[in-house]
Amino acid sequence: MAKLWQKTYTLDSLMEEFSVGSDYLIDQHLVVADVLGSIAHARTLERAGILTVDELQAAQEALVQILTLKEREQFPITLADEDCHTAIETYLTEAAGEVGKKIHTGRSRNDQVQTALRLWMREFTLRLALSVSSLAEGLFGLAAEHSEVPMPGRTHMQIAMPSSVGLWAASFAEQLADQVAHLIDLHARLDQSPLGSAASYGSPLALDRAYSASLMGFSRVQNNVLYANNSRGLFEAMLLDSCDYIGLTLSKLAQDLMLFTLPEFGYFTLPVELLTGSSIMPQKQNPDGLELARSRSARIHSATTAVKGIIRSLPSGYNRDFQDTKEPLFTGTKSTWDLVQIFTRMVEGLEVNEEALIAACTPELYATDVVLARVSKGESFRDVYQEVGAAIDTVVALDPREAIALRTALGTSGNLQLQAQEAHLFALKERALVLLTEQQERFSALAGGRDIMVVDY
Repeated sequence: MAKLWQKTYTLDSLMEEFSVGSDYLIDQHLVVADVLGSIAHARTLERAGILTVDELQAAQEALVQILTLKEREQFPITLADEDCHTAIETYLTEAAGEVGKKIHTGRSRNDQVQTALRLWMREFTLRLALSVSSLAEGLFGLAAEHSEVPMPGRTHMQIAMPSSVGLWAASFAEQLADQVAHLIDLHARLDQSPLGSAASYGSPLALDRAYSASLMGFSRVQNNVLYANNSRGLFEAMLLDSCDYIGLTLSKLAQDLMLFTLPEFGYFTLPVELLTGSSIMPQKQNPDGLELARSRSARIHSATTAVKGIIRSLPSGYNRDFQDTKEPLFTGTKSTWDLVQIFTRMVEGLEVNEEALIAACTPELYATDVVLARVSKGESFRDVYQEVGAAIDTVVALDPREAIALRTALGTSGNLQLQAQEAHLFALKERALVLLTEQQERFSALAGGRDIMVVDY
């Protein structure tokens, strides 16, 4: 089939390759989403009297056939197609006849792409929230099981004050729970339909945008059609920002684990099935997953920066620059997804070496405790601080379990409030699950009752 925008001339082959880029490969991620958006659009066209009932039926049957082909990995998209949208329209025309030539009525490839991306991002946000919740649950479980195991607290990477495995693990769990909440908040921004905005200015056809939005499970229409266009790239950047926060958290966790699993520390032991070897040194068991977590975190950040850089100076209205936001979107989201999966397995198999942790609680760890014990009896903090600091070698180690138990202020090692934090996480997870289930029910209704998953990670 010719290009959707075909003119009376043939596009230069170098220009074709330059303008299409890798879109025809990337768009395999969007086939399912675009089919669902096209079914919703076809029903809207029928409601407006542009398609007949028979034409709608033929279009829906052909579009559902594409879903089957996609499941079997038998729906190709070629460079000549440019993207999934042309490939889908071509198949529809060949399979269902004239209705395939009508399916694009009232929409631009711009709002078609926008709708597919919005459906994809909306689902990914919830699936990522559920996946991050599972990782946080694992960390809360680790914290609960080892809540009373002492661990040296560190600042500037040096021995600082008594801490616990529970405090350390729960700190990451709570941070991830906040990021789950952030993803659910973001879902509310993504949950608005751009379909019907066309090439930024709508169309003179009386298409019911609210109807098509409801068919796809959107809670509302993205009202201003120009804003709908201008949000392309912006919403992708918002999602990648959320991914970036997760990457930052897991990069820090990776760095901690690399340090604390060194033989010289031995606080924890990583599961051997997640360690790789050396091509020359037979004894090596390398924490490549942790090292790559740092670089993948950087990759996520780069994807975020790339999207923001592309859209930063664009004028209002559609610009082809938007096309180049697709690749960083899928690079950043896939890197985030993989990071969360590997850390979930890592936390599940992490061994806590209690003896090594207790042995690491050397006397200087308790210097502040000694100072504060004397202050509580009426002595001046600064005088005692200077006295203890001048004779640090005389500080005697305390019982490490007693030291962490004495810390009873909210959120400290002796009062982690794990049940309350886990309950909060559970509520967030349930909310994400409800939202995802509602979306899947709408997708199933569009696709004739079959189970549909837009995201292919």
